[in-house]
Amino acid sequence: MRHALLLLLITPIAVVIGWAFPVWYGWAFLCASLLCLYAYQSWHFSRLDRWTRNPVIDTSLEGRGSWDTIFGRLYHHEKDLREQIAFREKNIDLLRSAVQALADGVVLLDLQNNVVFCNNTAEMQLGLQLAVDRGQSILHLVRQPEFVSYLEHADFAQPLTLRPERYRDRIYTIHIIPYAGSRRLMQIKDVTQAERIDQTRRDFVANVSHELRTPLTVLIGFLETLQTLELSTAERDHFLQLMMEQSQRMQSIVQDLLTLSAIESAPPPENTMIDMANLLQQLQRDAETLSQGRHRIVVASCDAGQLRGSEAELFSALSNLVTNAVRYTPEGGTITLRWDVSPHDAAFSVQDTGTGIAAEHIPRLTERFYRVDKGRSRHSGGTGLGLAIAKHAITRHQGHLEIRSELGKGSCFVAHFPINRLA
Repeated sequence: MRHALLLLLITPIAVVIGWAFPVWYGWAFLCASLLCLYAYQSWHFSRLDRWTRNPVIDTSLEGRGSWDTIFGRLYHHEKDLREQIAFREKNIDLLRSAVQALADGVVLLDLQNNVVFCNNTAEMQLGLQLAVDRGQSILHLVRQPEFVSYLEHADFAQPLTLRPERYRDRIYTIHIIPYAGSRRLMQIKDVTQAERIDQTRRDFVANVSHELRTPLTVLIGFLETLQTLELSTAERDHFLQLMMEQSQRMQSIVQDLLTLSAIESAPPPENTMIDMANLLQQLQRDAETLSQGRHRIVVASCDAGQLRGSEAELFSALSNLVTNAVRYTPEGGTITLRWDVSPHDAAFSVQDTGTGIAAEHIPRLTERFYRVDKGRSRHSGGTGLGLAIAKHAITRHQGHLEIRSELGKGSCFVAHFPINRLA
């Protein structure tokens, strides 16, 4: 509109000049005015063209007249657009960070099952590298037949349980969730620990059943014998004695199970002061009573000091270590009890001169009902729960159980406690 008014103003002036002076003066004035107006417009157009090639938020993008309004609108539009983009990029970064923080692996697949994105957990689980594998088919990257079949059949009602080739000791469940049409999201959950716990539970039930079934079978057999046969007084007394032994064995198993359950579910142990010198004397007396003179029981050293904790729990734990040493050391052997305090920790150790334990058994010794020699263990009267009880009690006092053994030379069980547990 402003330029139209300017043209209406220039035209009469050119007519007046052409009337008052030679005509070509008027035409020259009109042409010069139009040329200046064209140059003015071209200059603004060139600035706009340069800006559109590289849009930036530039406060120097100004003009005159209507051009200033146009440039102002472009400036504010570009500024608002950049703010919206920055806001969305920030939200995308937050979402990406949240996905990266997930304990589960996440892989996004496109319509052709090509990798679009995966988080760090998925990279570690499946051996992927997003920088290299983006755009690659997941079937080329994870080639295990069960996974390929699962993805190709597209029946995702149930998750796939997979042991990856890279980590055969790990167990993953893979859930595939369709989203945005035919795209797919893979969720990879590490269920190794859950599977181990479940396996431990199954083993525990099987072991308890087996441990209780044996004495129950003996009891039932003797009861049937007593009911059906005429026995002499000596035979009856012998059978009753065997029945009593089996009953006591079942009672010991149940009592140890209750003790283990109580330790596992109990609140943190109390912090009473335990006189370790007195505790070692009690352990020595109990060992001598159990040994009945068949072994030499020695307290090699006992540094003065008191330990903070539950005396009942620790006595039960350490007594199990001593009892095992007595049971599994041949007659004439030596059992050494020791309590040492160093600048780093405090340690109670039981060393024997028994037959020792093979190295492959040591990692599993603290499992419930695990036995190196089942026949010998039952003959010695053990329930298979002593070391499990000891380990849990020591762990509840922020300690750990160390086991050293060598076949033919004996074993050493060491309960380490942190130095801050000392009074």
